[in-house]
Amino acid sequence: MTLKNIPPPVPKTGNKFIPDKKAVKASSRTAVGKARTDRAAIRQSLTKADKRLEAAIRAEQVVAGGSSGVIDEKLLDGADGIVKDHIDDNAEIAFRPNAGPQTEFLSATEREILYGGAAGGGKSMAILVDPLRYCHVRAHNGILFRRTNDALRELIQNSKLLYPKAFPGAKWSEQKSTWTFPSGAQMWFTYLDRDDDVVRYQGQAFNWIGFDELTQWPTNYPWDYMRSRNRVSKEWKDVLPLCMRATTNPGGVGSHWVRKMFISPAPWNEKFPARDIETDTVLTYPRSHEKHGQSLFDRRFIPARLSDNPYLYEDGQYETNLLSLPEAQRRQLLEGDWDVVEGAAFPEFRRDTHTCIPFDIPKGWTRFRSADWGFAAPACVLWFAVDWDANLYIYRELYVKGKTADVFANMVLELEEGENITRGYLDSSTWAKRGDVGPSIAETMIKAGCRWSPADRSPNSRINSKLEVHRRLSLRNTGQYDDNEQPIQKPGLTIFTSAVNLIRTLPLLPLDKTKLEDVDTHAEDHAYDALRYGLMSRPMKPHSEFSGVLANTTGYRPADAKFGY
Repeated sequence: MTLKNIPPPVPKTGNKFIPDKKAVKASSRTAVGKARTDRAAIRQSLTKADKRLEAAIRAEQVVAGGSSGVIDEKLLDGADGIVKDHIDDNAEIAFRPNAGPQTEFLSATEREILYGGAAGGGKSMAILVDPLRYCHVRAHNGILFRRTNDALRELIQNSKLLYPKAFPGAKWSEQKSTWTFPSGAQMWFTYLDRDDDVVRYQGQAFNWIGFDELTQWPTNYPWDYMRSRNRVSKEWKDVLPLCMRATTNPGGVGSHWVRKMFISPAPWNEKFPARDIETDTVLTYPRSHEKHGQSLFDRRFIPARLSDNPYLYEDGQYETNLLSLPEAQRRQLLEGDWDVVEGAAFPEFRRDTHTCIPFDIPKGWTRFRSADWGFAAPACVLWFAVDWDANLYIYRELYVKGKTADVFANMVLELEEGENITRGYLDSSTWAKRGDVGPSIAETMIKAGCRWSPADRSPNSRINSKLEVHRRLSLRNTGQYDDNEQPIQKPGLTIFTSAVNLIRTLPLLPLDKTKLEDVDTHAEDHAYDALRYGLMSRPMKPHSEFSGVLANTTGYRPADAKFGY
């Protein structure tokens, strides 16, 4: 018998030979990826087809008169051109929002929203329109408040002009002060004069709750109580979102709590987690909840100005009336300024002038920091950057309390990791021994690697530093001109909008009633103290004209000759 050298057989799969497993795996992955892409494309096509079908059915119902007369423009985005053309040619537009803040308010998704600012910005009309987004759903139950019955009448009158156009067949009950829509949805208009009036709504549920002119309520109790009424049954939660909406102008007896709840916590027009305004802590789910630690809901403040309402702004008469008001009222009602305070130490502060959206600090700019220490009271650190013209930018803020010196130092170092911080200035009292044998607060921080120099606390330092803040806030000529050949001015200090606590407290600081050259030290001045320590390390030349170039700052005397500050 002859033996031959025969190679082993190639493994099989079915009737196919597989000569290269790696190649097969690669081609299989490619095939799977293509199949998934095709499936996603098919699903997208089906979604678009569903939208076109829904839009066509809704249009047919409206044209036939068998449904409400409102079609969301988002729904029409997926409709066929013939449906869009038919609606454009035949539909009566009951309301079209102004571009900008009014449109943002009517499309916002956060649970609690304040639409506020200057008078004439279209706020009252917006809060009338917003609940109409849900009036085609029979389970919709909304309520809109004014502080007094007299103030409520104008809202009711405007609703009578708008609602029947948007929903033909909608009926108003004078006795119940309620709109009932063809779908069965209801919208209640009422007033809420006293805090204890809210018990009238105990046991009731509203998916949409509105407060017009929120600052007219002296306390936040009505708002917080009605939040407990803001609910919807499980079967409707995917159709009816929970909404609390408010409009207002700056000023009024409730400005203090409205400011805390909506204006101060975050840069304007950005959503933020809801906080308890008494404890300043984020509202979160309890430990027993599956969402433990997550924020309960978001808030947002949407600012508005008269110029956002072209119908009033272009006429000019409304603006003329507002211009004739005393300065404080003019700033509130015309400019939508929330920082107007009688007896304020820094009335020249303006958000639109002295703050800016954060940007990347150029590498060549010098950076330093300053801090005011506190444990039971807040501690604040501010980080400064110096541009080529010696202007200062505050680009970061740390505002905490209840942190020991070593923990605080590590927080500072973590935030500035990778940055070249040339110097730090800290309240000089932190070097003092406090009766114990251990290191001082400042020494503890320095030992942790967070280095500081004592800030100036000489006898006249408070008055001098207040004057320095005024100098930095004042507008100086930059040497440049705009398109109208007018000189461009800018302040010597600009604050990133992320430094919310400095922006919140600086315009609210009152003057000391017995020493008018200083601020009231009983006020929340922690961020202010950190600010003045930093500014006094690099004082401006106190002259009336400022060219805006570093070469013209002759006479500048640094507080520390070694480091140039």
